Amino acid sequence: MIDWIANAFDAAQLWLYESFVQPLVFGLGFGNLLEDAFDATRWLLLGVVQIAVIVLGIRLLERRWPVEPVSDHAAVRTDVFYTLIHRLGLVRLALFFSVEPLWDTIAGQLRLAGMPTWQLDGLWPGVTDIAWVSLLLYLVVFDFVGYWLHRWQHQWHWWWALHSLHHSQRQMTMWSDNRNHLLDDVLMGTAFALLARFIGVEPGQFVAITVITQLHESLQHANVRLSFGRLGDRLLVSPLFHRRHHSIGIGHESEGRGTLGGHNFGVLLPLWDQLFRTADFERRFDATGVRDQLPEEGGRDYGEGFWHQQWLGLKRLATSYRKVT
Repeated sequence: MIDWIANAFDAAQLWLYESFVQPLVFGLGFGNLLEDAFDATRWLLLGVVQIAVIVLGIRLLERRWPVEPVSDHAAVRTDVFYTLIHRLGLVRLALFFSVEPLWDTIAGQLRLAGMPTWQLDGLWPGVTDIAWVSLLLYLVVFDFVGYWLHRWQHQWHWWWALHSLHHSQRQMTMWSDNRNHLLDDVLMGTAFALLARFIGVEPGQFVAITVITQLHESLQHANVRLSFGRLGDRLLVSPLFHRRHHSIGIGHESEGRGTLGGHNFGVLLPLWDQLFRTADFERRFDATGVRDQLPEEGGRDYGEGFWHQQWLGLKRLATSYRKVT
């Protein structure tokens, strides 16, 4: 069954590439990028599959067990746009042209200088030669790094100025995961790309890690009254556990009102929150957002459309920088 799915996907990727992508690349005069275009076709197709899972699967859960009725449909439509540009590979394409060449150059110079390559899964020969064991190992490593990057997004004022956009959605749905500032995405994407290079993740494994993580994050953000039980919530991040992270004043504040910090930073595993004492297993579905959005707290505007939100994020970043300097 798995082989059949893999073969069907490979055939679909080849058809899409030969029918549309390759002629387009040739027509634009980028014949030297055909191999990269083939990889981009894989991301595009996987994005289509993810969106189908979101619409046909997670949406059923939202309809069956919603936390709250959705009233701000314009905000949700903006989140849909964020999801489309991320999952269909447009952000990754921008990273390829802007950031990847720099890291390729650096990696090439390091190899010329004699720095050896390293494979994390080579530390346990015979065990991690099994594909699924190797994948699980890399998933755990990526999740650990993701936990700390996420904490830093909440602890460093300049980074919170960008990341707070993600928390500003008052109507959290299955589309809310990719509601991020583009500069924030560049920082996170670069960090994980460097991590993949450093520990020797194969391209196919990196794709699998990304897809597994993204789909689970879509479920976490869904407007669904769902937990995995008291034990399950301690093994895998659930919509209940992650909604606590988005709850006003709980997910973005620690040690008193207005102090950066928060709880429930885990991406896949609540383990890190439990180890580093940032877990909050309160079984409540509170309102989501950022405290300074509330009218009684100043009613800060985070923007109503994609470009407005991006611009206001840059303004918050500039303001946070002036405060530091």
